Amino acid sequence: MSAITITPDMPVLIAGPTASGKSALALHIAQHQGGVIVNADALQVFDGWRILTARPDDVDLAVAEHALYGHIQFNAPYSVGHWLRDVTPYLSGKKRPIIVGGTGLNFSALTRGLADIPPTPAPVRAMANEISLADLLSDLDPDTTVRIDIQNRVRVQRAWEVQRATGQTLASWQNATPPPLLPALTAVCITMEAPKDWLNARIAQRFDLMLQQGALDEARAMLPHWNPDNLSSKAIGAPELIAHLQGHMTLNAAREAAIIASRQYAKRQRTWFRARHSDWQQVPADSPDLSATLRLTD
Repeated sequence: MSAITITPDMPVLIAGPTASGKSALALHIAQHQGGVIVNADALQVFDGWRILTARPDDVDLAVAEHALYGHIQFNAPYSVGHWLRDVTPYLSGKKRPIIVGGTGLNFSALTRGLADIPPTPAPVRAMANEISLADLLSDLDPDTTVRIDIQNRVRVQRAWEVQRATGQTLASWQNATPPPLLPALTAVCITMEAPKDWLNARIAQRFDLMLQQGALDEARAMLPHWNPDNLSSKAIGAPELIAHLQGHMTLNAAREAAIIASRQYAKRQRTWFRARHSDWQQVPADSPDLSATLRLTD
């Protein structure tokens, strides 16, 4: 594979599955060329779960400027539309953005545009919360279901809510999408390609490190505020550690369940990026020297 050339003025997008080394690559680029590292992960925007969502630690924050990490209250709603509004100022700031994360919808909205769908009314959201995933899916049109992760309740419920609230399918809204804020051709777009076995081992090692770093104490601090309906509560490991603190499972069982959930999530991410990022440049995440795949110019 030939080296990927990156100039200091070019925006950089780095996508990939959880634990694939995206943040380390972003930090390497920022250290050598400058830029602000901007979060594109749907869960790292929330406060309260710094360790479990693998937000940058103080050492990383001292090395390079970071943005959109932990800036949203843990019990607040947050959507792709919110993220697009938050990321917009960094697209024309003094420092070029290095946008990194594992949420495919954020990258899709940024590089392909996002339909201007009205917010979901509270009664519709409450109704959707009481409907099973299978029943939500059964109400959706084929054009919509082929565009979303049908195993991801958040995405399926969002599509159902849009259809119920607006009378138009999510697919029809997407077909009327405005131009993107940052077309892929105007940026260096990188996807981390992570082999399954290598990534599975990394996921287990990282969760054990999170436990060593105080993830259980973090969960204990969040326990009085725990609400499984909060979007931030979808952080992998959060429901499992909370269940342990509530006496529903042992710590070892919580660990195993969290690792399995993380591996399943990584599988869905790999599937998403494989299908939608065929025009992005692929970087082997298991390379012994990721910097060798890049050519950082002055």
